[in-house]
Amino acid sequence: MEEEKKYNNLDQEKEINELHELDFSLKYSYSNYLKWMFSERVELIRGQIIEMCAPSVTHQRVLLRLAVKFQQALTGCACEVFLAPFDVRLPKGSTSDKDIFTVVQPDLCIVCDHGKIEERGCISAPDMIVEILSPGNDKKDLIVKYELYQEFAVKEYIVIDPKRRGSFSIF
Repeated sequence: MEEEKKYNNLDQEKEINELHELDFSLKYSYSNYLKWMFSERVELIRGQIIEMCAPSVTHQRVLLRLAVKFQQALTGCACEVFLAPFDVRLPKGSTSDKDIFTVVQPDLCIVCDHGKIEERGCISAPDMIVEILSPGNDKKDLIVKYELYQEFAVKEYIVIDPKRRGSFSIF
């Protein structure tokens, strides 16, 4: 079995200003992620860099409508609605930045436990995650993230396909 290569130079690491400066074959942590200053949006899934697509106009319209509906429905409730870009860190054990290898930015998430919310985002699984499909992210959202969210015990995962009006899946 081939040993996983981690990026270990946490103390010596400088800011990374260009995505192409990263070695996509290495495993990165949230500590590394915090030093990335490039404009491209990325997520870390089990330490692997996953580039994110720029959202389309349709995607943004759907997201805004959903956010308004959820916000209205949750008025007076302890739960809060958050929209991307919003870091959701999914730790396995330690919550130290150097030990977290999964950081996602769901399109929309709802968090009811205020102990999970801090200035840098959410630490641990939100109560609900909503992802809106865009060209190029179907496989990631329908398979990779579905498995990831199951692993980290996300209670509700909703996937919306704007191309199929009125169509969504709840997992």
